[in-house]
Amino acid sequence: MSGWLRIVGLGPGAEALVTPEVTAVLAEATDVVGYIPYVARVAERPGLTLHASDNRVEIDRSRHALEMAAEGHRVVVVSSGDPGVFAMASAVFEAVDSGPRAWRDLDIQVLPGITSMLAAAARAGAPLGHDFCCINLSDNLKPWPLIEHRLRLAAQADFAMAFYNPRSKSRPEGFEKTLQILREECEPERLILFARAVSRPDEALRVTQLAEATPEMADMQTVVLVGSSRTRLIERDGAPIVYTPRFTPE
Repeated sequence: MSGWLRIVGLGPGAEALVTPEVTAVLAEATDVVGYIPYVARVAERPGLTLHASDNRVEIDRSRHALEMAAEGHRVVVVSSGDPGVFAMASAVFEAVDSGPRAWRDLDIQVLPGITSMLAAAARAGAPLGHDFCCINLSDNLKPWPLIEHRLRLAAQADFAMAFYNPRSKSRPEGFEKTLQILREECEPERLILFARAVSRPDEALRVTQLAEATPEMADMQTVVLVGSSRTRLIERDGAPIVYTPRFTPE
């Protein structure tokens, strides 16, 4: 087969954070497939067809990409951030797993990108400098009791935590519940970073303590980083530095 499929991450927003590997493969593509705002980040050019679709059709989008690759097209499926972090890589492989046997023989590669969790951590300092976990707070694809169970265990284990999709207009109560769970499991002084639109012109970072955090501080463009009990804040002129030490006392 002459076609191929690449599943790529476009990073958190700034063009400087798109990897050279991803830029190179986009230059070779005949077709780009993805969610509408992510496809809009790809420049049009002769010989390239852009296939933009809604956010909740990931499997249909994946099947379309696989069909085109099987027909000989050079297809790039785009996600923001990293394609393997709550994004399209898993959806494509779900489609491969349940699709025609021939799809398993396609030339498929995943090209990593800089996810918003890591971009936000870098802006703040090193809040994920020790053990951490990452939780998607959306209950579209998993039940809320499972999210709550994982939140409690992560807090009890004293992980630093990164939260994706914290608060949407359709389910604003989820993040309010999250803060309540954290208050039941963590001390009031626990540091929280709200990082919105990292690397984009409207970027905004806010560091506060758990006792002062409110649901309205987050939306769907925000990644929330919660420190462990060891996470520290260094005051200085300008934005403070937030970091988690690499060691834990015995």
